[in-house]
Amino acid sequence: MFETTVSVDHRRYEVIKDVRNGWNEDAFLKRYSDILEKFDYIVGDWGYDQLRLRGFYEDSNHKSTFDTKISTLVDYLVEYCGFGCAYFVLKKVSKK
Repeated sequence: MFETTVSVDHRRYEVIKDVRNGWNEDAFLKRYSDILEKFDYIVGDWGYDQLRLRGFYEDSNHKSTFDTKISTLVDYLVEYCGFGCAYFVLKKVSKK
């Protein structure tokens, strides 16, 4: 079973999905922005050798809109990511 955690800006995240070896901690830490802190999940996808990060909320989170619910992740991957791209999903687990 794949279990990895990362701490950044007083938050701790667990890598819950790593598809095609998309998880790269150094690249994530370089691209991370504190705007992502408000989200329950962070998705990182690779295209043209660049990492793109996007935040998602739990479906039950009152801040979520249709496009920011984690249940729409597959739609996001199909519409905005290259076919077969490497990606990862982080879940916020607690403060550092």
